[in-house]
Amino acid sequence: MGLLAWLRQEPQERKVVVVVVFTAFFLDGFLLSAVVPVLPSFLYSIDHHPIITGENLSSSTVGPVLLQSSGTLGSTVGPVLLQSSGTLSSTATPLQHSPAHKPSDPNCTEDRDQLDSENIKVGVLLASKPVVQLITNPFIGSLTDRIGYHIPLCTGFCVIFIVSTLFGFSSSFILLLLVRSGQGVGGSCLCVSGLGLAADVFKEDTERGRAIASSLSGLALGLMGGAPVGSALYQYVGKPAPFLFSAAMAALGGGLHFLIFKPTRKEVQREKGTPLLTLLRDPYILIAAGSVCLAAQAVATLEAALPLWMMKTMCPSQWLLGFVFLPDSLSYLIASNIFGSVAHKIGRWLCAFIGMILTGTSLISFGFCTNIYHVMVLNACIGFSVGIVDSTVIPLMGSLVDLRYIPVYGTVYAIFDVAVCLGFIIGPAFGGPIAASLDFPILVAIVGTVNILYAPLCVLLFRPLRGQNNVRRAGKNNHVFTISSE
Repeated sequence: MGLLAWLRQEPQERKVVVVVVFTAFFLDGFLLSAVVPVLPSFLYSIDHHPIITGENLSSSTVGPVLLQSSGTLGSTVGPVLLQSSGTLSSTATPLQHSPAHKPSDPNCTEDRDQLDSENIKVGVLLASKPVVQLITNPFIGSLTDRIGYHIPLCTGFCVIFIVSTLFGFSSSFILLLLVRSGQGVGGSCLCVSGLGLAADVFKEDTERGRAIASSLSGLALGLMGGAPVGSALYQYVGKPAPFLFSAAMAALGGGLHFLIFKPTRKEVQREKGTPLLTLLRDPYILIAAGSVCLAAQAVATLEAALPLWMMKTMCPSQWLLGFVFLPDSLSYLIASNIFGSVAHKIGRWLCAFIGMILTGTSLISFGFCTNIYHVMVLNACIGFSVGIVDSTVIPLMGSLVDLRYIPVYGTVYAIFDVAVCLGFIIGPAFGGPIAASLDFPILVAIVGTVNILYAPLCVLLFRPLRGQNNVRRAGKNNHVFTISSE
């Protein structure tokens, strides 16, 4: 009890807020990225791995079957056909030979058309979470304005614990789709209430930038660990392992939050927040949200299309499908911490502009990759540029509310999360079919060009006008009063 009482004191409580929001973002990022290298191989095995029984063995041909050298679902190899003699043939009979790689490469799958068809299912699964999160965000934002941030945040931890556990034991496309959709509800609670809580506790612009940068470090670490850890555990331990780890982290984070803040009663807001429609009509908020949306779309497009393109052209091992995203998350972590602290000095609008340009040029360059090393370098550039955009735009949106409206942040960060969700919807939903029909290099060229063309709009965020009912803090005693701007 002594430790809890000490943690509830104001200086320590502010640090606990950062830890809790950090954990919330880590969970959302980890669960988001852990499925990226798992889904292509797992969905392929569901569709093309029949159960071998005596009846199957008597049939003339059955296949294709994925064989795993380790005994678990992992590296994808060429399709193998069961012969009429009832035994497995010793050599693979390719359904379609590709001159892009040698048939003897054990990491290559010859069935390129089947891989293209999996683009659609992977896109649907990856898009289902942000679709649900998009629908949920406005309700969570409005809810936090009425009852505060702690109850929705605690709810988010509980939802993530449940869906992580269910994800580990889902064995069909429909179940995966339902669980992935449920993750959208938990992600909405964690992101909207977490960002709102951080912005509410840290009012000063520099402190807010640092706190949000620290929170985004959790997202970066989750994304960084999710893909490589998910692919490695999937190959060598089994599908449930990464998701049970996520469930354990949700239990720890939610337990800490519950013990310190006791979110069991309605919190009283001192001011009524600005209506959602009012914020949606604000051109500055829309420009900021648009930049976040396009940055998220860049990441989502790569997550949906890059692993399958690598499987067709580079023949990587299963663990490499996740490992290539490691530089992305690492550079995101570096960029968010650097620009979260210094962007207010050099201009958040300028940082957003630079980040958009770098994102676009990096995406276009993916079309010229010839090996894994090229992919990893460009993924690092993508992570750095998106980290610049996120770490500058998120505090900027809170500052826009301070400058132009009443400083209650649930609704504006619901708009931010809606923008992120739109990016993660558009990326897989359109990226998968475009990659399947026009090829991956054309896809990244289109998305990259859109980012570059949007970048000049960030200049309009330089010195935004003050609103008619500007609310400011007076001193350090948290007293709030309303003034009218000229």
